[in-house]
Amino acid sequence: MHDQFPTRRGERLDMFPRLDPVVHSRYKQRWDGPLSEESLSRYERDGYLWFDGFFSQERMAPFFDELREIAEDRELMESDQVIINPDSGELRSVFSMHTLSDRFSKLTQDPRILGMVRQLLGGDVYIHQSRINDKFGFQGRGFDWHSDFETWHSEDGMPRMRAVSASLMLTDNNEFNGPLMLIPGSHQYFVPCTDLTPKDNWRESLQSQSVGVPDKIDLRRLADNGNIQAPKGPPGSLLLFECNTLHASNSNMSPWPRSNLFFVYNSIDNPLSAPYCGQPPRPEFLATRSHIAPLDMRELPLYDLPKA
Repeated sequence: MHDQFPTRRGERLDMFPRLDPVVHSRYKQRWDGPLSEESLSRYERDGYLWFDGFFSQERMAPFFDELREIAEDRELMESDQVIINPDSGELRSVFSMHTLSDRFSKLTQDPRILGMVRQLLGGDVYIHQSRINDKFGFQGRGFDWHSDFETWHSEDGMPRMRAVSASLMLTDNNEFNGPLMLIPGSHQYFVPCTDLTPKDNWRESLQSQSVGVPDKIDLRRLADNGNIQAPKGPPGSLLLFECNTLHASNSNMSPWPRSNLFFVYNSIDNPLSAPYCGQPPRPEFLATRSHIAPLDMRELPLYDLPKA
């Protein structure tokens, strides 16, 4: 199987310009959606779009409450689907949220999000991965620089750069509680990583990533060229970022928690193959392979809104 994005070969490989479009809609289809040409051009340039207060804080409250209920499910908390902070024993991530909760599942189909995603990816999409990332006050760990596509290509067999992540803020994201940082323009290059992928790498990488971290020389070049941005805003704010945009986050040194919901949308025309790293596929809750079907748009029902 020819690999157009070689990585993790045990040797340093030079980064190279991306081979795929950033916005996959073409001709008239490019403007068939809610995003303006200005927004599409900014996404092509920076590799992300930020929407401050996209949903109201009141609309996000039921999702945060449901997360607390999920955290009381002892059987779930003891499964591989949940990642615990090894330092504090606190919840770090819960994966496959759209299969655990009808409310979260319907949110993936909200027309305001799904319309933009379809416009960016040029057609029908499905959920590749979903998760909640929590950083409790004073103890939430950071996460090193990486490209999601590099991981999904190597460990999941995602063939092309035709996916986008939607991150919804369930709490305030401020400069103190470890907001997501991005390198604008970094999505325009594929940055190969050096270390080989060990078997079941996901068990370690979801707690502390060491494999799949770009070389510091490449990171410095890209950051010097594009700078580093950390979008910040209230609950309900939305970040859409391209699958190859380099990002990271610091530890939460503040007393305030940071909780974000992630939905990863992949084009229905970009299904997973065998992992390019040569290891067995990761579990289904990390990378959807079965029961793939295009998402339909669905408005959130009124019961998701708080009563007056």
